[in-house]
Amino acid sequence: MSPTEHDPTDSEVSTRPPRPSSNLLNQGSDAGPSSTPDLSPQDLSSSKQEPARPTRSLSTRGTSASKRPGRFLASELRLIIGRRRNQAGLLVLAAVPIIMAIAGAVWGSSGRGADLMSLAQGNGVLVPLAALGVEIAMFLPLAIAMLSGDAIAGEANQGTLRYLLTVPVGRTRILAVKYLSLCIGALIGVGTIVVAGLIAGGLLFGLGPLTTLSGTQLDLGNTVMRLLVGVAYLTCALGAIAAVGLFVSTLTEQPIAATIAVMIFVIVCTILGAIEQLAWLHPWLITSHLMAFADVLRDPLPLDNMLRGLGIFASYAVVFWLSAWARFTTKDITN
Repeated sequence: MSPTEHDPTDSEVSTRPPRPSSNLLNQGSDAGPSSTPDLSPQDLSSSKQEPARPTRSLSTRGTSASKRPGRFLASELRLIIGRRRNQAGLLVLAAVPIIMAIAGAVWGSSGRGADLMSLAQGNGVLVPLAALGVEIAMFLPLAIAMLSGDAIAGEANQGTLRYLLTVPVGRTRILAVKYLSLCIGALIGVGTIVVAGLIAGGLLFGLGPLTTLSGTQLDLGNTVMRLLVGVAYLTCALGAIAAVGLFVSTLTEQPIAATIAVMIFVIVCTILGAIEQLAWLHPWLITSHLMAFADVLRDPLPLDNMLRGLGIFASYAVVFWLSAWARFTTKDITN
């Protein structure tokens, strides 16, 4: 068989039919018909180019979100939960109530009076409340600062924000889903502490009727309801901090800078709340209302402090989310 002849059984699928060169045509005119390629109709049909398959790009989240709104939120939650550093943060949050329960069981009361941890040695239900009182000062604000710093600045830093904006999903909707995912992340963090505290406290001290700070007793069902009230209150508090972080995240493309800025905001609020000369400012600070969740240990349940706190949290959330919206909707994404 000559080099110019093609065996139909060895034909390969290509993107377009082979085009004979000018030399091949010249040889065909001299050597006769047998030197030209003999292509059957099956070869021609198999050589047609297959339609290109769409590739999965970084904008897939936004494309699916334009069709099913819930999928965008689910994608954001998977992104938050799937990050290794966030998983490590949840382990740290869960470790605190476990360490506190073990320390209380091994070394007993601290001798400082009727603090929550001392009371928890008689009832494990108080372990998660004691842990929340410890972690709301630093660990929980730090966790939400890390999440909010990654919300916009992290996407911009990795270059995925520009791809997300190329699909038919409005910036307002993106910002709303981002903020909702942060609030759900805050709920997961608070819930992790409560669940770990209940397990550790139940194993070491047992679970039973709760003796309130007012001297009355609550059965286990009412105690769980009080715990849920505290969880909801602290989730709203962290949601306000998340709104601040979301706004800061729209101002920079460095997530670590956004995280540090949010923590500086929390620390400054704490310092201002400790200065007696600024007592007129204290009611307007987020940190001044964080410990109001401890009112769940009183009977009847006083709602005045928590309602004032919820009002402040809602004000911060609205003001800073709108500020983030004004910035994000006019921001020029260049990276």
